[in-house]
Amino acid sequence: MNLLLRDRAGQPWFHRWPAASIAVAALLYAGVFALRMTTGTPADATMLFFELPIALLAVTFGLVAGLAGGLIAVGLMVIWAVTEHIDLSLLGWVTRALPMLLLGVLVGRAADRLRTSEAERAKLDAAAHWHRQAVEINDSIVQGLSAAKWSLEAGKHERALETVTDTLDSAQTLVSQLLRDAELSPGAAHEAGSLSSLSVLAQRAKRVRGVTPRPNRPRAETAHRTPRP
Repeated sequence: MNLLLRDRAGQPWFHRWPAASIAVAALLYAGVFALRMTTGTPADATMLFFELPIALLAVTFGLVAGLAGGLIAVGLMVIWAVTEHIDLSLLGWVTRALPMLLLGVLVGRAADRLRTSEAERAKLDAAAHWHRQAVEINDSIVQGLSAAKWSLEAGKHERALETVTDTLDSAQTLVSQLLRDAELSPGAAHEAGSLSSLSVLAQRAKRVRGVTPRPNRPRAETAHRTPRP
């Protein structure tokens, strides 16, 4: 089970389908603008509905998109004022435009900071995952080699070779699983390279299966030479 992959099914719909967010925002802009052009009086606060698409763009794409969404709303408001010959004072323009721009900037900035925080947490989770797996592989290899060493000391060479082979097989299985995780996980190139080297080493070790190591023959003792007088 890959612990590094993010569960997109648990994310909001506007994060899973960004294109749909743009489409919904465009429909909201068009609907609010049509409502402002066809109904109500200039005193009505119909333009406040522009905050819906602004917030949607900001929370989906961040600060830049939120600011762009606010500017789009202000542009549509200018078109409405020019088309309908609405004469607004400076205060009237500020009270209508400034809240939209601030909404896009503040919500977009908060969304960017949230994404940065989630990315940092994902890095920490990934580091903890690799650490746990490294400890597991290390323990498996150390325990297997220790058992093989004891077998060699007891003169059980076939048993030692079998223990080493089983240890390498187990290590290769763990490494293969980690390689699959590394291929699916962004930013895991370094771990994938290290694991590939270990996997190659384990595969090479399989070639010695069935080869029984021969004990080293003791060297012939040299004849004792009597020192010359």
